[in-house]
Amino acid sequence: DSIVNQTLRDIEIVCIDDGSTDGSYAILQEYANNDNRILVLQQPNSGAGIARNLGMQYAAGEYLSILDADDYFELNMLEWAYMQSERDKADICVFRSDRFDTLSGNFEAIPWTIKQKYLPATIPFAASDIYLYAFQIFNGWAWDKLYRREFVTSTGLQFQGLRTTNDAYFVFMANILAGSITIVNEVLAHHRANMGTSLSVTREQSWDCCWQAIYAIHQELIKRNQFELAEQSFINWALHFLLWNVHTLQGKSREKLMKAMREQYFAEMELSKYSKAYFYNQNEYREYLQIVQHGKLTTSKQYAVSRILQHIKDNGLKATVKRIMDKVL
Repeated sequence: DSIVNQTLRDIEIVCIDDGSTDGSYAILQEYANNDNRILVLQQPNSGAGIARNLGMQYAAGEYLSILDADDYFELNMLEWAYMQSERDKADICVFRSDRFDTLSGNFEAIPWTIKQKYLPATIPFAASDIYLYAFQIFNGWAWDKLYRREFVTSTGLQFQGLRTTNDAYFVFMANILAGSITIVNEVLAHHRANMGTSLSVTREQSWDCCWQAIYAIHQELIKRNQFELAEQSFINWALHFLLWNVHTLQGKSREKLMKAMREQYFAEMELSKYSKAYFYNQNEYREYLQIVQHGKLTTSKQYAVSRILQHIKDNGLKATVKRIMDKVL
């Protein structure tokens, strides 16, 4: 409903039914029967990455908005993002979002999805303006961005066919390759949290997807002669992403990922050749050393403290305290 009722009417709505086993296809067909802008496609269950690629294959519009089925959006989202993109002739338009907790019904601010301190003084800006923070400035998901279709097709970017983390490759490579990136500094998307059906709550079944995304990005950066330019940003993000994954997994999946990090992943990233000063987050660097030297993680309490301290550094004390209180209350 939040897409059908967008204030920007001149849109096509391509819906991919990814082998659903409930009533989703019938609901989509009902909408399509009442709105000729809607195209419904079916595929055997293959995951969100393959579904997105199929949708992009059929999309004919000037811009691409690549959305998840469980989120919802402000009715002016596409109009505002489109107008900003047109004004700035942008390849990518990024807008703000928040989190909607399905269980409590509360909204939580997530200002870190656009890190203000990394934004250049002038907007729009090119990827070359943010090489040092290309992997830190925005989150690696697609649903809070608008992409110029010609930019996507000319670069040949596709989503990975992974069970989870299938959007990181597309999103971060787009950040690296974009000639012009612009911002809408308004909350236009609402990301649902605590959805029992979301794949993000079952990452234990695909514990190595994080590495598959990191590896693919690394290889593509090298292939496109971009690695040396974005190396420091990439290495810092890759370490952060691995640590976040291992801390948020449980049981055998955590053990498997930790073992792979210690025995394979860190070596393939050649982390040992970088000095301590090379890393943006010194707590994460210390944790990397602890895993390599002692084969263990910091405690969950220590990790939580380090995350809070980094959040204060990124967003300020007031925003951090508010975020913690929102969670508690």
